[in-house]
Amino acid sequence: MAELILLIFVLVGLSGMGVILYRKMPSLANLPETSENLPRFSEIVKKARDRSKEGAKKISGGRLDHELYLQKILSKIRILTLKTENKTAFWLEKLRRKRTNQDQQDYWQELKKAKKEDGPA
Repeated sequence: MAELILLIFVLVGLSGMGVILYRKMPSLANLPETSENLPRFSEIVKKARDRSKEGAKKISGGRLDHELYLQKILSKIRILTLKTENKTAFWLEKLRRKRTNQDQQDYWQELKKAKKEDGPA
C-alpha cells in the first residue's frame, strides 16, 4: 500500500514537472545559447573567496588568529555539550522520581490489600 502511494506521488511530481517544462519551452527556445553578460563560475568563486577574506579581516581586526578562532569554536561546543548534559540529567532525575513515586504507591496499595485480606482483627 505504501509503495502504491509513493508511486502515485512520484508520478504526480513528474507530471507536474512535465507540465511546467512544456509551458516554458517557448521561453527556453528563445534564449541564446551562450551569454557573454553572465559571469563564469570561476569568477563567482574568486569573488566569494575575496569577500570571505575581507570579512575575516574585519572580524579579526586585520589579522586572523587561527588559535583564537579554534578556541572560540571549542568553547561554543563545550557550552553546547554542558547544556545537553544538564538537560539529560534533568530528564533522568524526573524519570527516577516518577518511578520511585510509582513504587511507593504500589507498596501502600499492597499493604491495604493485605490488610483487607486479613480482615478486621
